[in-house]
Amino acid sequence: MTKHLLSLFLLGAAAYAQTPAPSFHVNIIGKGKPMILIPGFASSGKTWDSTVARYKDRYECHVLTLAGFAGEPRIEAPFLETVRKDLAVYIRKNKMDKPVIVGHSLGGFMALWLAEQEPDLVGPLVIVDSLPFLAAVMQPGATVENVKPMAENMRKMFSGPPTEETEKQTQASIKSMVTKPEDYEMILAWGKKSDRIAEGNAMYDMMTTDLRDDLDKITSRSIVIGTWIGYKEYGVTRDQVEKNFRDQYAKLKNFQLVLSDNARHFVMLDDPEGFFAATDAFLLHGK
Repeated sequence: MTKHLLSLFLLGAAAYAQTPAPSFHVNIIGKGKPMILIPGFASSGKTWDSTVARYKDRYECHVLTLAGFAGEPRIEAPFLETVRKDLAVYIRKNKMDKPVIVGHSLGGFMALWLAEQEPDLVGPLVIVDSLPFLAAVMQPGATVENVKPMAENMRKMFSGPPTEETEKQTQASIKSMVTKPEDYEMILAWGKKSDRIAEGNAMYDMMTTDLRDDLDKITSRSIVIGTWIGYKEYGVTRDQVEKNFRDQYAKLKNFQLVLSDNARHFVMLDDPEGFFAATDAFLLHGK
């Protein structure tokens, strides 16, 4: 953590805390057009350190850490709906003109949901390894109603006290999502500082919210940067993963799909060169 803070200092980033909505904390770094960066499940805004370093001279980066994650105090349910509404208020209050929204995993889900509900409020979307309906990955043919019992069980599992088995599951899950040992340790530490009730509420909300049918309401240009190599050990092929992305995003207009062959779930950490090649082309060159 200290290493990342020092890196930003040496890069000359002028970071300061913005009075946030109660459902998230914000650091603002850089100058230029507004960009909002939303991390994933149980993650810190530090997820975006290298992204901020890349874009802080062109964009004013508003880096979020959601309530209950990585040491932030939690809020009561409904969690993600509150975040979405507060984020819309935040954009209007700060008079942002169609900010770029960058979201990883749960953060990508939040970006899509905001863009569906407030299509005139947001600008380009950068969606990093996220899908509009998580439950359909676990249970093909899932509907919001038929996954509610499973979602409630998962909420209880996440919200309950940790056990030796759940600790091992968490460690194995994170190891499948990132390659470098130092990144694994960093993400694991964020999880240990996260509120378990907030984690349970977030998982329930994602599993019981299906954004697929309303994707055609989104008017922003969008890029979806997906991954697949973390699934190889389960016998899942690249073609299968790509089909899943295209099926889930079938109603999203004006979007580009990039599937990384070199990164696990945390694309910006595993394959920064590939991640920035894709985001540079999309943001800076309009491709």
